[in-house]
Amino acid sequence: MKKNNFKIHSVKYNFIMNIILRTSQFIFPLVTFPYVSRILGAAPNGQISFATSVITYFMLLASLGIPTYGIRKCAEVRDSTFELSKTVQELVIINMLFTLLSYILLVIFIIIIPKFRENAFLLFICSFSIILNTIGVDWFYQGIEQYDYITVRNIVFKLLALVLMFLFVHKPSDYLVYAGIMTFGNAGSNILNLVKLKEYIIFEKLKRYELQKHMRAIFTLFLYSSATMIYTNLDQVMLGFMSSNSEVGYYAATVKIKNILVNLITALGAVMLPRIAYYLKKNNMSRFRELISDSFNFIFVMAVPLAFFFIVESRPIILFLAGDGYKNAVSIMQVIAPSIIFIGLGSVTAWQMLIPMKLEKYTVIAAILGAFVNLIINFLLIPGFGGIGAALGTDIAEIVVFFTQYYFLRDKIKGLLKSKEIIITLLGGGIASIVLIILNDYLSTLNIIIQCLIGFSAFTLCYLVALVTLREPTLKKYLNRV
Repeated sequence: MKKNNFKIHSVKYNFIMNIILRTSQFIFPLVTFPYVSRILGAAPNGQISFATSVITYFMLLASLGIPTYGIRKCAEVRDSTFELSKTVQELVIINMLFTLLSYILLVIFIIIIPKFRENAFLLFICSFSIILNTIGVDWFYQGIEQYDYITVRNIVFKLLALVLMFLFVHKPSDYLVYAGIMTFGNAGSNILNLVKLKEYIIFEKLKRYELQKHMRAIFTLFLYSSATMIYTNLDQVMLGFMSSNSEVGYYAATVKIKNILVNLITALGAVMLPRIAYYLKKNNMSRFRELISDSFNFIFVMAVPLAFFFIVESRPIILFLAGDGYKNAVSIMQVIAPSIIFIGLGSVTAWQMLIPMKLEKYTVIAAILGAFVNLIINFLLIPGFGGIGAALGTDIAEIVVFFTQYYFLRDKIKGLLKSKEIIITLLGGGIASIVLIILNDYLSTLNIIIQCLIGFSAFTLCYLVALVTLREPTLKKYLNRV
């Protein structure tokens, strides 16, 4: 029996690696989005957004709840090579079976739904993400906390995709090429995962596979992922059916920006799940509570100012990133920005508390409520308000999800969510916003890029000064260490 040859790094190291990864995921769209928005235009971008949103549902069916369950399970059994190998083999078998089912259903839907038939080839291109996601077993590498490998691999493939985009995407009709490059950049690196897997686990066929023991938790997490996917992607799909491709393009522009911010804010939570699952397995509750408290503080310090900034500075940001053709996206950005705060808080209650504690059934209830609220609001508001209605639906859905999870954790969360932290960050964000609003009157005649740079610098400086003056605990703790 070979020994595990992977090194478990500190939470700080993993966090830094994940921040680098998330930053690359921020920089890549920052570079590509202005170029693609101008080259392709709103309508082709809307088609791609529609197709990728549709494919995410089939990818969800193929993976079930394995991406989340796999991280937790691999973290729990990582000290045993045999148990780790057995777990990975069993989860891959389940994953492959449902991937086949997913492709069968996709073909059927393309045949019977006219909107899908119109975009059949585009859907086919984007569907490569499904099989690449299956063979990639990314959850395994996260479970054993190999974030340095994950980071390097992703950055290399994103750089390759960036080069390919500038080489081959030059006109609106190149939207299919762009879709293929985007799929390659996001999922192509998963091929390397499969090759590298033999370094960590045993590939020998086992005498007995226990697939059934995983199914309950997998399906519970699948329900959670499904409901979450509905209220995070249904808005673009419903806009595609109930509005124009251009409106989908405007909305997609704001969602891409929002997702960049969310990825940065939730970077800590991504590395916390395997570590917290490991601590809970070892019954180390004091360390568990310490990590959760730090996570809540981090979310407030980061998410609140970002939401305030993107509300106040939405116009120059949209014009800089997307161009004059996306002016209609400004008001959508202002409406959807508050959701950043509640997505961040929800990532702590779900991914760092309920799921590691094996209380995932409550994440399902919260997500279903959020999806239901999102569906109703979209149905009522999209026909009259388009992207703004969809953005409002996202805000309310995220609020419902977080407070539902909070309700189920109300006894366990005592002492972890501090009112002082909330008040200080809100005051700091408010003060910085007022300063920026006044400053914008003097910046309006400047170049858009200069506006964004000066605005961001002024806002950040004012916010940090406010936090220091108000003695914000997290920043004070960090400064004391320095």
